Formats: sequence, C-alpha cells, structure tokens
Amino acid sequence: MDGKMLARLGAVVFVAIAVTATAIDMARKDEPSAPRPAPAFQPPADPLREGQRRCQQLGEAAANDTECLRVWAETRDRFLGRTPEPATPQSDEGR
Repeated sequence: MDGKMLARLGAVVFVAIAVTATAIDMARKDEPSAPRPAPAFQPPADPLREGQRRCQQLGEAAANDTECLRVWAETRDRFLGRTPEPATPQSDEGR
C-alpha cells in the first residue's frame, strides 16, 4: 500500500464516521424544555408620573395650573439630577 492509497482510505473512514455521527444525532428526538414564563414586571407606582398624566390630559389649561407647574419643576429637577429647592417664601429682610 502506498501513501496515496492510505490517505484516501483514511479520508473515506473519516467521512463515514462523520456521516454516521450526524445521522445518529439527527435521529435523536430531544424535546426542548418548555421555557419558564417570565414574571410580569410591575413598576412601582410613581406619584410624579400620575401627576404628569393628569397634566397631559388638561392640555393648555395645565400651563396655568399650579400643581402642574410643581410637577413639571420636579420632573425637570429629577431629569437634571438636581435636588429640589425647599419651597420657603423669601423675606425682604436683606433689603
């Protein structure tokens, strides 16, 4: 047996083993496991969000509503990462 013949025989044996392994693997009936249902996501109730919805429903009248102005100021502060300023009236003692 010369080298070429031995190489061809090795290639044929390798292909035969690969085809057999593929046929066995395809013949298996693996049933996929049923995925577990994900729990429903319930975000915590946010009173600011509810205030925004109320102001949205008011439309143009919200521009004159003091509660909407407060909600918008709090939303802006939260978005910008600022701490809300205390709502204390300023006195005229320094003037």
